[in-house]
Amino acid sequence: MFDQLKQMAIQKLGERMNSNSLGENETQEAANEGSNFLMDLVKEKMAGGALEQVQDLFSQGGDSVQNNGIFQNLQGKLGEIFQQKGMNAEEAKAEAEATAPDFINSIREKFESKDEADSAFDLNAITNLIPGKAGDAINKLKNLF
Repeated sequence: MFDQLKQMAIQKLGERMNSNSLGENETQEAANEGSNFLMDLVKEKMAGGALEQVQDLFSQGGDSVQNNGIFQNLQGKLGEIFQQKGMNAEEAKAEAEATAPDFINSIREKFESKDEADSAFDLNAITNLIPGKAGDAINKLKNLF
């Protein structure tokens, strides 16, 4: 599940960043680093019991994406990554502000899709991947979804 989400994240970030000032290799590296950061952050939040933040991030029924702590961390990290890859600070911030909402909204669409091809993107399935007692507790809260 996380592998599929990561691959889709890399693809969506790469598509969204295609027209930026970075070269193709830097863009792919930035997409890979951004998707890794998002996956690690989602796993960390879920293991720590912040299930509601993950739900809101991947659900249109949640708060505005800009109010989500995971989104805010992602947007900041994307700005850092873009700078590390060669953008100046102002351009990196603007690119992160433009890229992050579209990126998260494209992931939300997958989780909310009724298309059989998107059936792997299931918020309930994510909770099954969390190990140990945190996973057991979260599985009991699945009905929140």
